[in-house]
Amino acid sequence: MTATAPEVKTPGEATSLPENAYTTLAPGETYQPVVHHRTILPELSWRSVLWGLFLCVIFTVASAYSGLKVGQVMEAAIPISILAIGLARLYPRRSSVLENVIITGIGGVSGSVVAGAIFTLPALYILKLDPHPVQTIFICLAGGCLGVLFLIPLRRYFVRETHGQFPYPEATAITEVLITGQKGGSQARLLLEATAIAGIYDFFVTTFQVWKEYVDFQFVPVVKALAERGKAVFNFDAIGFILGLGYVMGLRSSMILCAGGVLANFVLVPLIWFLGQHLQDAVYPATVPIRDMSANQIFRGYVRFMGVGAIATAGIFGIIKSLRIVAGSFSVAAKAFQSGDHARLERTDRDIPLMSILLGVVVSAIAVAVFFGTLGTTVPVVVGGLLLTLVFSFFFTSVAANAIATTARNPVSGMTMLTIIISSVVLLNFGLSGTTGMFFVMAIAGMVCTALSVSGQTITDLKTGYWLGSTPAAQEKVKFLGAIAASVAVGLTIVMLARTFQFGEQAPGDLRPVLPSPQASIMKALVEGFMSHQPIAYILFGAGAMTTLLLEMVGVPSLIFALGMYLPLELNSPALVGGFIHHVVTRRSEKVGGHAGSTMRERGVIIASGLMAGGALGGVLGAAFRLFPWYAEDWVRTPFYGDEAISQTVSAVLFIGLCLYLWLGALKRAKPEPVA
Repeated sequence: MTATAPEVKTPGEATSLPENAYTTLAPGETYQPVVHHRTILPELSWRSVLWGLFLCVIFTVASAYSGLKVGQVMEAAIPISILAIGLARLYPRRSSVLENVIITGIGGVSGSVVAGAIFTLPALYILKLDPHPVQTIFICLAGGCLGVLFLIPLRRYFVRETHGQFPYPEATAITEVLITGQKGGSQARLLLEATAIAGIYDFFVTTFQVWKEYVDFQFVPVVKALAERGKAVFNFDAIGFILGLGYVMGLRSSMILCAGGVLANFVLVPLIWFLGQHLQDAVYPATVPIRDMSANQIFRGYVRFMGVGAIATAGIFGIIKSLRIVAGSFSVAAKAFQSGDHARLERTDRDIPLMSILLGVVVSAIAVAVFFGTLGTTVPVVVGGLLLTLVFSFFFTSVAANAIATTARNPVSGMTMLTIIISSVVLLNFGLSGTTGMFFVMAIAGMVCTALSVSGQTITDLKTGYWLGSTPAAQEKVKFLGAIAASVAVGLTIVMLARTFQFGEQAPGDLRPVLPSPQASIMKALVEGFMSHQPIAYILFGAGAMTTLLLEMVGVPSLIFALGMYLPLELNSPALVGGFIHHVVTRRSEKVGGHAGSTMRERGVIIASGLMAGGALGGVLGAAFRLFPWYAEDWVRTPFYGDEAISQTVSAVLFIGLCLYLWLGALKRAKPEPVA
């Protein structure tokens, strides 16, 4: 497996991006990538493909756990690009920048496939419709392939024709890492160090009884009285993963996320308690009187439905904002399908041939139709489900690409909710309902969600390759390999986690720990309401929708705030700490300036990424331990674990230690790299 050889060999490769890499081209001006289109460099080598697949599987497992825990999928492409730089030094012939692009591209598929899976498939477990592992794998794989196939015709528009018009934040970061990382491997060593620290820390705190994972300070009398009498409860999940997540999000985003939690837990919950504490009967949708409910029960019984309405409405706003680019993309796609002879195109502008794309779409459509046919439905339902899957996947591809190109955020949740609502309404008219209807609709949603998530990540990868001089066809081919690896890994991981955790919320009599699975819980509520003809708490959904409307009116990112309303507060509050550290490091780096200031910012992102990767891997390892009959939480137990005051204090002190590691590690001056 080797790179395709161009006609002329141009020795060497540039060590920096051209000056016009991020600017709009003047009339007649062209962009020349780092690696010239006639330069021969290794690209599709066994080294790049195998390392890419290995990292794809590792980050898929880690991302699946992290996404189910806090509703945020761990960003894989940037850490993998850093690791690719370190791996390049393990061989006598250092890996080329094009090989590193392939490694990053394959590995980056992990986060996108995971997003499609965990946002939808756990809903089937919450509904007690436990899917077969083969079904979960197929849903992810079909969606991933459709996402890549539908995006290829749009590549020239988003990547070449609009050069300099979209900022591509994530692609810019990856490109900068790959081009500057050729100088040394200290970044990879720092990432591995942070990963090891967080992995060990989070593994022990989430798996054994060493110290409390959650800190609520209710051992302090004043705090306990406030929680009992006012239903104002503060919770804090003191683990490394969420600290790193908050740092990567930054202060503004983490503040908005935490603000949603503050509104939900310190305004809405106490308000509902104040108004309902004297009522004798239960108020729908809760099943017990408000006066008998704890703060957590009030949150789950009422406030979380407001969060659902807020998230759904935020997703709809995201779609409305993207309508113009969606309409324009249809004409661009039509022109792209009429492209001329590929042999005349430069290496850096060659896509997979048109007939291969059409054949891939046909094969995928047949496979999806066969899958729907195995669910015990009629032919009209199968045809309707297939059309819904193909139309939504293609329609949302350009939305996802535009969102990633401009803000690096893909409105996956909102578009998936819209898919569920429309699909449910359509299929109900075909007579499909009940558990079969729920499974059918969630299968459509899983494929569409994975397709739009993968298409967003793919456009990032193709833009990175465009700046550096990769072959688009080579990048597109390996995306299918990454989709296969990630689909198998995430499917098996979800099955494993379903055996050791509960998705959504605590079920009566089930003592297994809970993974909140916020997006999947929302999808479950939507599909269950439509397919079971159950009453829907419209007033609560409407209150959340109005909250989003107010946020949009004042220009606040409504989706982040809405997610903060839905997530438990203990998952929001540590993110704010990470965002604050990011702010302090950024201010210090601006004050220092120059190369030293830039190094501070880079080290902070690397350490935070390591905390996220290590924390997620530690959590997955802990879940694996629970599969063995000899496992018990008290297998490792400290003498002070049962003492809330001591145990929570130790947890808080150790978390502060992680914060200091992140802060001081970012401010530490890096040693000069030896000249290769």
